[in-house]
Amino acid sequence: MIKRLFLFLLVALICLTATVVIKTVSTGSRQLQVTPAAPLAIDENAAAQRLATALRFKTISRQGQTDLPEPSAGEFKKLHQHIDQAFPLIHAKLTRETVGAASLLYTWQGSDPQALPVMLMAHQDVVPVAPDTEQNWQQPPFDGVIRDGFIWGRGSWDDKGNLFAVLEAVEKLLASGFQPRQTIYLAFGHDEEVNGIQGAKAIASLLQSRAVKLDYVLDEGMLITEGILKGLDQPAALIGVAEKGYASFTLNATATPGHSSMPPEKTAIGMLGAALARLEEQQFPAQIRGVALDMFETIAPEMHGLNRVLLSNLWLFRPVVQQQLAKSQSVNATLRTTTALTMVHGGDKDNVLPGTADATVNFRTLPGDTQTTVAQHIRTVIANDTIKVSAMPGNSEPSPVSPTTSAAYQNLHKTIREVFPNTIVAPGLMLGATDSRHFSVLSHHIFKFSPVRAKSEDLARFHGTNERISVQNYVEMIRFYHQLLLNSSK
Repeated sequence: MIKRLFLFLLVALICLTATVVIKTVSTGSRQLQVTPAAPLAIDENAAAQRLATALRFKTISRQGQTDLPEPSAGEFKKLHQHIDQAFPLIHAKLTRETVGAASLLYTWQGSDPQALPVMLMAHQDVVPVAPDTEQNWQQPPFDGVIRDGFIWGRGSWDDKGNLFAVLEAVEKLLASGFQPRQTIYLAFGHDEEVNGIQGAKAIASLLQSRAVKLDYVLDEGMLITEGILKGLDQPAALIGVAEKGYASFTLNATATPGHSSMPPEKTAIGMLGAALARLEEQQFPAQIRGVALDMFETIAPEMHGLNRVLLSNLWLFRPVVQQQLAKSQSVNATLRTTTALTMVHGGDKDNVLPGTADATVNFRTLPGDTQTTVAQHIRTVIANDTIKVSAMPGNSEPSPVSPTTSAAYQNLHKTIREVFPNTIVAPGLMLGATDSRHFSVLSHHIFKFSPVRAKSEDLARFHGTNERISVQNYVEMIRFYHQLLLNSSK
């Protein structure tokens, strides 16, 4: 009996191992085979100088901003003047409209009125430099310095680099006499860093009023990462096909105020603290599904070693893989609706029991979750009906997921591989919010991708200190947008 059981287990193990091996080696690559794009003559120094000049304008947007008070308005005007002077063909041949306080909408009329237009997006505004950190910059954040092969300054990465790379590409196409088949819109918001309500949303509403439908929208987004994904030797270009939703909720606990010398059994702060602790301990489950599943299945055949085996056989190793991936802060955020305790307030004197205490909890929701499911999760986890739970204004649901089977995605995939040879292309989930979320009424194909190369040590530069873009990468960015528009017109 024992011998038969042993033989049965041995056969089962052999069959299981064979299945894993066959699945691993038989999972084919999803990468398009393309010929690298032809070289494009670009005056690197002149292009770098034009971007560097743009970085000197302090087009800063601040939280709570609903207009553009001086001097900010003056900085945007200077940027617009610089664009007009730096790109004379765009100024002469494209129609430009100012939307809201300072957002720009350019229209390049196509030759085929039946073809759906396309839109390239970027934003003009930048985040402030954190107080008392200016001395930590290797080059002053608003001096627009070119040194050591890099263009330094706030906005070089986010997002004036993309904006000026688009303008450089369009100017070059105009100079060559190129005529796009479909109309091309260039949308440059002025308040993306503060939700894009006055800029991108207003542009979307304007185009909707004109009954415009778009073939695809390409906005800033995910990057070309180098050496970040373990088990993958090649660079990985992740195309954001969706972005997470934003859901902040306030929790308010009330109790009888009084003197701290005679505390009751339950206080407002105690009840609120217990509720917050439970929310942090009992988070939404991590799951490899949706966009994350598509991403890992696309990357798996390109990996080597154990990672390829595990990701190629999620039917077997999913629990182990999920547990390991959830240990990474950035990857964890792609697997679950995250819970972040961000603000708390209660009491104003050390010997007085407050009558109320409140906190704010921010959730970034995966596609498939909603504000309703988040509210239900909060109430179930805290298990205290006396605590009032309220959704904050400005919340938004996750964006729709753009299909990777579409011609628009395949065109983007092809272009990346043509300009960045040997780069692995895969869909991804954008964790932050972009202006493009306002355009879901105009297109089913909205992508978030920046042709910016980044290593792990570069990620801290995003909204941080020593933001910069290499001149070489900036030239690649120009080539990318140039090739994308050529490919889109075929």
